[in-house]
Amino acid sequence: MILGLDISTSITGATVIDDKGNVIYCEAWDTRKIKGFFDKASVIRGRLIDIRIEFPITHVVIEQSLQMFRAGFSSAKTLTLLSKFNGVVSWLCYSTFGLEPEYVSATTARKQAGITVPRGTKAKEVVLEYINKTIPDFEYNLTPAGNPKPGTYDRADSIVLALSAFKS
Repeated sequence: MILGLDISTSITGATVIDDKGNVIYCEAWDTRKIKGFFDKASVIRGRLIDIRIEFPITHVVIEQSLQMFRAGFSSAKTLTLLSKFNGVVSWLCYSTFGLEPEYVSATTARKQAGITVPRGTKAKEVVLEYINKTIPDFEYNLTPAGNPKPGTYDRADSIVLALSAFKS
């Protein structure tokens, strides 16, 4: 079974797919209200242990942390924090499952999963549309403004990561 993780200090998407490529677990772990870095990591550790108890994970795939700056996006401080958290969660995966995680960029994961993002469109929206069409049990709610509720995109991205490992 494959565990796909879209790691963030605010919401981490986690998906487990079975040996046939079926999604059997898909959640968003919300740590936005938890203040401390290590307290957030402890929550993730607990969830990983729950997964280890329930599923025989044989492969872990994690979205590669951002490596460069882009105008209008994350600051150096944010990128450093995310990279640090990614490293801590990677270690938690290794110590929990005894498996070295595989790191895949979001672009590569989408390509391996069979998702094409046309120029000028938002990747997150294309991914969500693809997941809606291909994963029958994927459900989510909308905000009053009509946007997917927090955690939806994280769950969808974690599915893409797991599928990329399954299909490659």
